[in-house]
Amino acid sequence: MAEIVNKATRESFGLALCELAKTNEDIVVLDADLSGSTKTGIFAKQFPERFFNCGIAEGNMMSVAAGLAACGKIPFAATFAMFATGRAYEQIRNSIAYPKLNVKIAGSHAGISVGEDGATHQCCEDIALMKTLPGMAIINPADHWEMTAAVKAAVEYEGPVYLRLGRLAVDSFNDPENYTFEFGKGITLHEGSDITVIASGIIVKDALDAVRELEAQGISARLINIHTIKPIDEEIIVKAAKETGRIVTIEEHSVIGGLGDSVSDVTSRRRPVPVTKIGIQDRFGYSGPAKELLKLFGLCKENIAKQITEIVKGS
Repeated sequence: MAEIVNKATRESFGLALCELAKTNEDIVVLDADLSGSTKTGIFAKQFPERFFNCGIAEGNMMSVAAGLAACGKIPFAATFAMFATGRAYEQIRNSIAYPKLNVKIAGSHAGISVGEDGATHQCCEDIALMKTLPGMAIINPADHWEMTAAVKAAVEYEGPVYLRLGRLAVDSFNDPENYTFEFGKGITLHEGSDITVIASGIIVKDALDAVRELEAQGISARLINIHTIKPIDEEIIVKAAKETGRIVTIEEHSVIGGLGDSVSDVTSRRRPVPVTKIGIQDRFGYSGPAKELLKLFGLCKENIAKQITEIVKGS
């Protein structure tokens, strides 16, 4: 078994950028005065001539990134998810998505696991906002190894990408020796026949722990990791719907406009089955310790296992 790496995906992002930049001179990084938090400061130390601190002016940063992309560079524009997708939405829409420019937007500190920063900074609608933009790809990595591979995939992908970064350190579960990241393709982490669990982002590890515990109790739950939310892997979802007959989605994001809605869209068109969405239920978060907030909002292995059990035994 691979050694477990405990890192926040934002740190994995910063490290991956530096590795890729060693062999790709087109990679440049922009930040909105948060390089210590987004971990682009790691890049700034190694490649100061390719790093631009745009200050607390996120809209301008996205416009600068668009200009750099138009000149052939591969810009990564990083800031908190709340500021990237909220404050700079117009610039992303009109200056990046509309002309289909090759800009990579890194939204850090997404979800309620931002913790003590409170509801104003706990962006649980970033995926929904980015998903509505034509041509915008969305990647939500789950652990260190997946983020490392996702940054490389974002560099190789021609077009705008929204990359979601987490603040909270999480244990890795992927094995780098046999892990393969395929853009737009989900990964089956655990086989099962009673029900399918589809998860994304840093909550995938809790979902994996939950289905393993349920297996010991006689409940066979399939677990699929959807790291690319747009374009989503329709085939893996349809196959699971056909074979298990019901689906539970889990996300550290609003249940409105996120992973659950994307899965429901696929099943309603191609294989209608009941879909239960576990996530942020149309509400704002609170200031508090990240792990306690995740428990409060039901995003922990105990609640995931409980809800799966209720669905399976109640049918």
